[in-house]
Amino acid sequence: MLGHDAANDGEAASFVGREEELAALEAAFTSGRLVTLTGPGGVGKSRLVRHALARATGPGGPFPDGVHWADLSPLPDDRLLVDVVADALDLADHTTRTLAEAVREWIGARRLLLVLDCCEHLVPALRALARDLLRAAPHLVLLLTSRQPLGLAREHVLELGPLPHGAGAGEALALFTARAVETAPAQGPPWTVRRLIAARAVCDRLEGVPLALELAAAQLTDHTVEELAERLAHRIGALTTSSPVQPPRHRALRTAIGWSHEWCEPRERLLWLRLSVFGGTFDEAAARAVCSAAPLTEEEVPSLLAALVSKSVVRRAADGSCRMLDTIREYGAMWLDGIGERDVLRDRHAAYFTGLVRAAERDWLGPGQRAGYRRVAAVHGDLCAALDHYLDTDPPRALDLAGRVGFFWACCGYLHAARGYLERALNTARPEAADPEHRVRALWALGVILLLQGEQEQAHQLAVACEALTSGSGPGGDPRPALDAAYLLGLSHLLAGRPLAARIISDNALEARPGTPFDSAARIRCHLVRVFAFTGMGLFTDARAEAELLRSGCVDRDEHWTRSYADYQLALISLFESRPAESVVHARAMLDSKRELCDSFGTALGLDLLAAARAAAGDGAGAARAYGTGHAYWQAVGHPQRGTPELAPVREEFERTARGALGDQAYEAAFLEGVRHGHALRTRTLPYDG
Repeated sequence: MLGHDAANDGEAASFVGREEELAALEAAFTSGRLVTLTGPGGVGKSRLVRHALARATGPGGPFPDGVHWADLSPLPDDRLLVDVVADALDLADHTTRTLAEAVREWIGARRLLLVLDCCEHLVPALRALARDLLRAAPHLVLLLTSRQPLGLAREHVLELGPLPHGAGAGEALALFTARAVETAPAQGPPWTVRRLIAARAVCDRLEGVPLALELAAAQLTDHTVEELAERLAHRIGALTTSSPVQPPRHRALRTAIGWSHEWCEPRERLLWLRLSVFGGTFDEAAARAVCSAAPLTEEEVPSLLAALVSKSVVRRAADGSCRMLDTIREYGAMWLDGIGERDVLRDRHAAYFTGLVRAAERDWLGPGQRAGYRRVAAVHGDLCAALDHYLDTDPPRALDLAGRVGFFWACCGYLHAARGYLERALNTARPEAADPEHRVRALWALGVILLLQGEQEQAHQLAVACEALTSGSGPGGDPRPALDAAYLLGLSHLLAGRPLAARIISDNALEARPGTPFDSAARIRCHLVRVFAFTGMGLFTDARAEAELLRSGCVDRDEHWTRSYADYQLALISLFESRPAESVVHARAMLDSKRELCDSFGTALGLDLLAAARAAAGDGAGAARAYGTGHAYWQAVGHPQRGTPELAPVREEFERTARGALGDQAYEAAFLEGVRHGHALRTRTLPYDG
């Protein structure tokens, strides 16, 4: 997810030196509340913070509520700043308040460290955000990396410079040596006196700038240390003559990056420039699809990408994801503008990520559903960039993409972003220019999001509008828009406590458009409304039969979204029928499916149901722990406990049952244990019941 890029940009290499800076940084963020680590690009600010956190935080440390990392480098402006922060906090807010309000309230009295990485291009917005967060959250510590400070009172600014170099200062040489051994072992130590002198010269001429040293060391596959030193002497001298007022460290980094660019083969340079269209991480498939326009072929992109990795231009993580450091990406973007390819690349970028969403839609009813949800969540930032591009250049395409991705984002917890883009697209794309089906899909997705945010009346109005817009579809047309409209309208009736109306809506839609439940995602969602309606009407036999039919089909297809709600209904029905052991089994199955889809809202519902089933089975302590774990999820969602109306009395009854069985003191102790487990569960893979 966008914002959780906390600890891995491909830097598996060893950390060298910086002991004094590490000690100063650790002292600063364990004693102050606003710490900004400043320094020019390439000096290793982010790496230093990661290393300091690895040494200073952990169990029993100063931040019991965790360390959260928000990578701001992919943001072109401040529009999604708070979204990235919320994502870093794992906050999936489902309310209508502003996201900034939700973040402030969620942090509240928690004791946590929030790292905001790469802040220099967002200083005015961050100045306001930092002021608001520190005022609202008395135990919050903010740690920023930036090329300039915020300029706030009580801001503790630490400036990070290059590594010590020159006579008697060996950290720069130690880093260059370590990278030389990794890149070209044959050229590593032990060195002759002549080679050692050349290595010291390289470090001196590159002013000890870590990124410059690493880029230079990468060239040892093709050059000797002595050749590097000689070439640097000529190049630095030329730059000093042409730019005498430029700080030496800037000249050094500019030299190293420009030199790396020249060292690349022409096709590698072109890929470098094109990869700058990615604001954050990317994988090989994305690079092939977006960057393989003539003269680069799709087949040669992997080998060119590997060459850029070997030259330290691109960093590849253990999971295969790639990224360029900001300074290197900025250099590529400058050249990309120069050759006039930026708009074309942004078109290709947007088209590729639109294709990912289309593929996730296509695979929704099968084993690809889980991977589709995770992929859509993982490329959230790229999808936002695609939507921004289309809103500026092609609003009908923005409407299409927003409508397709909205339902996925609703499940993944990006409700604020989804609502914002859907409303912008609906307002920007002129009705006469947009495909009517795309408009209906966008209205439908917006209605689903409004329901999840608790705006039932507005969502109901959108559902009625969708039904009206699709009512004219004949028997030979695509039934999916009308079925989706029926699903939204039926869901609106269910949440308002009108199960009979929901049943009538779903029955009419399904009878008018015959088929089997698994013909489409829209059709199976309508069948799910029928199950909920049967349960709400007390028709448990009918509800069980249809839920078991849906669940069986989902198991056969390895589908999780519908299966989770079929299990939810079967757990609820089993409770109503006094079959608590069976209810526990289905509640656990629901939670397993929701975990696969990373659905915090659905997980909160499932935990409440698991707690009720345990209480009914006589396990008061287990019920209290599950209620506590669910409470942690409801906090992340931002809502008080919610669900269809029949769930509220179930929750109340069995909470009383568990409390009565344990007594107030034991219940509260088990509940708090569950809360703590819930906070841990949301960031690590743990069993739901500890």
